[in-house]
Amino acid sequence: MTSLSDFSATGIDGQQVDLSSYDGSVVLVVNTASKCGFTPQYQGLQELYDKYGDRGFTVLGFPCDQFGHQEPGDEDEIATFCERNFGVDFPLFSKIDVNGDDTHPLYEWLKKEQGGLLGGKIKWNFTKFLVGRDGQVIDRFAPTTKPEKLTTDIEKALG
Repeated sequence: MTSLSDFSATGIDGQQVDLSSYDGSVVLVVNTASKCGFTPQYQGLQELYDKYGDRGFTVLGFPCDQFGHQEPGDEDEIATFCERNFGVDFPLFSKIDVNGDDTHPLYEWLKKEQGGLLGGKIKWNFTKFLVGRDGQVIDRFAPTTKPEKLTTDIEKALG
């Protein structure tokens, strides 16, 4: 059975990250953008990370420029923007595609596990996938779902 630990991704610093390093953690995977109406959700995501990080929870942010060209910057610009404006210190990754021919394998799997309303396609920035300690997808949340609305689901997943 495929799980989160079967994937790797390039960190925002250019280093390869084996996602098996998050084995045993509850993980919220989010496709992000710096110039989106939902960009203020970075603050809520950071608050979740701060609140639950010591209990085995993390947020993985995957910048994506597929929706309205809302993530135009390079990796350095993205990292600086997130840290300066929202104090983000949860893991960020290099820009990826979440739909289409060049979809990152992680997102192929996430969409297969939790299809959503558009038959699997990611509709917009800040779509969220909650992954349990066993590496399996628990649920998918729409971009309009604010991070603070996930506390009950995260607490349940943390056990």
